[in-house]
Amino acid sequence: MSLQQKFLRLEAHLTRLVVGQETLLTRMLTALLCDGHLLVEGAPGLAKTRAIKVLSHGVEGDFHRLQFTPDLLPADLTGTEIYRPETGSFVFRQGPLFHNLVLADEVNRAPAKVQSALLEAMGERQITVGSVTYPLPDLFMVMATQNPIEQEGTYPLPEAQLDRFLLHVMVDYPDADGEHSILELNRAEQRRLAPDEELFRAAEPLSQAEVMAARLEVLDVHLSEPLEEYVVQIVLATRNPERYGDDLDGVLQFGASPRATIALDRCSRATAWLAGRDYVTPEDIQAMAHDILRHRILISFEAEAAGLLPDEFVDTLLARIGVP
Repeated sequence: MSLQQKFLRLEAHLTRLVVGQETLLTRMLTALLCDGHLLVEGAPGLAKTRAIKVLSHGVEGDFHRLQFTPDLLPADLTGTEIYRPETGSFVFRQGPLFHNLVLADEVNRAPAKVQSALLEAMGERQITVGSVTYPLPDLFMVMATQNPIEQEGTYPLPEAQLDRFLLHVMVDYPDADGEHSILELNRAEQRRLAPDEELFRAAEPLSQAEVMAARLEVLDVHLSEPLEEYVVQIVLATRNPERYGDDLDGVLQFGASPRATIALDRCSRATAWLAGRDYVTPEDIQAMAHDILRHRILISFEAEAAGLLPDEFVDTLLARIGVP
């Protein structure tokens, strides 16, 4: 069985246990293939936590859920040095970030000093405590969630941290058919009365070696020179939008960073790979543009007051930039 078939089998396993969130599941696999992190935004009860938990049972590795609260400290994430009186020395005790898959639940409920503890981990894949730097596992993915409804007691994520998320995914309510399927799945799980580990475990979990090999295959997916130029032009357009219409002059305070170019390149290749192709199409790039750009552009105050949303701005750019 090829690596692509194994990932499709994992996707089928996720779809069977997480109903009505196909886009979220695909984006999770994309982040896994692209060695990136995921920011998921949606109302409570939309299976965000369940999705990452099911994924953790479909991939060889350990999982840790961390509930972010206002009283959380940086050491609660990174770990801290513990004094051993019997030896008169300090020993480092690893924190929850030293796991393969980390769920940062309601990440925007922790203050900036805690958010800063995630920056080095997400960007450099390492933790520095005192004068010692500790590497994180090779397979390391953070999935952070935030609730767009309840804003009391929350802290906006800093732009530097947002930029470290590969994708910002918006999840919505399932349709009527999805609700019926959720009821059927829930009744079946209640009858089994089995612990989550048994319900969620895949028949043949992907090994970490297979995930790394799949990442190399994704990098080999062909991206033609015209499409590479298309990727670059999309990102450049967020920095100089006035080139694509006078009505776009002054709508952004900041455009996307070079991380957006890298993300658009890798995610479009992963999208093509999951679709069974060895080449990227313009549709692959356009499909990933919103999730990659919506958290990396900063709408100006005037444009925001006029009701302009980041997704609407991206729609306008994609409509005006020539497709190869």
